[in-house]
Amino acid sequence: MTPITEVEGRRLALSNLEKVLYPVTGFTKGEVLHYYAVNAAAILPHLRDRPVSFLRYPDGPDGQVFFTKNVPPGTPDWVTTAEVPRSEGPARMVLVQDLPSLMWAANLVTEFHTHQWVVRDPGVADRIVFDLDPGAPATVVDCCRVALWLRERLADDGIDAFVKTSGSKGLHLLAAVRSASSEQVSEYAKQLAVEAERAMPRLVLHRMTRSLRPGKVFVDWSQNAARKTTATPYTLRARPEPTVSAPVTWSEVEECTAPAQLAFQAPDIAPRLQDHGDLLAPLLDPDTAAPLP
Repeated sequence: MTPITEVEGRRLALSNLEKVLYPVTGFTKGEVLHYYAVNAAAILPHLRDRPVSFLRYPDGPDGQVFFTKNVPPGTPDWVTTAEVPRSEGPARMVLVQDLPSLMWAANLVTEFHTHQWVVRDPGVADRIVFDLDPGAPATVVDCCRVALWLRERLADDGIDAFVKTSGSKGLHLLAAVRSASSEQVSEYAKQLAVEAERAMPRLVLHRMTRSLRPGKVFVDWSQNAARKTTATPYTLRARPEPTVSAPVTWSEVEECTAPAQLAFQAPDIAPRLQDHGDLLAPLLDPDTAAPLP
């Protein structure tokens, strides 16, 4: 029998709580739900008002994995949805606005992916993102070198950058911006990716060409396009272990000499939040947003 629980007045059916989703560590679906419940105060502000795409893995990362952008069948009528423009025509997507909708979505077993804009201003970016993706044998240690270069380059333009792990192999750099279309932000991000490649040609690549990737860090600037999404801060990832896209300090980036130093799993996050708070909180403050040069 599926347990029914009440979350802030909403009744939720939470299924298969003992199911192991991460076989390497034995991490269960119940533990996934517990992770999101405990850390909801940190993740919800980064989800709120942003249409959510779900990467679903109901049988764990070794099972079927599929991407869902439209409102899933069976979505409760109390979950907020919004019509979002797309090139092929408008679509309706989920907004995770509160704890009940977060727990409902987590019960579907998802990674959360969000746009760089909020629903009231689709295509008007309030964030810029760089996805630093290492091609083996390069690692996150190499991504750290690139991240530090990009931080200084953004600072030259008056933009304060923040950083999180991707929850996979690399890093994400984020900054708050204002008064810019997604196209303008994409152009600026591409410009900086090209500059980074010129500055570090043996390490950095700004093109997606697979054959050029080994041993280099691909600076993916394309996730700033209005249609693209990036893993939301604090989301669990569909990896062999319950890794998290976790905010980190610049000191941790500067001191990183081995990939394990920037690998965080679900149990690590609550203690980190207690020690550091939400390291990405400045992204939520409109006063920190900087204009593009």
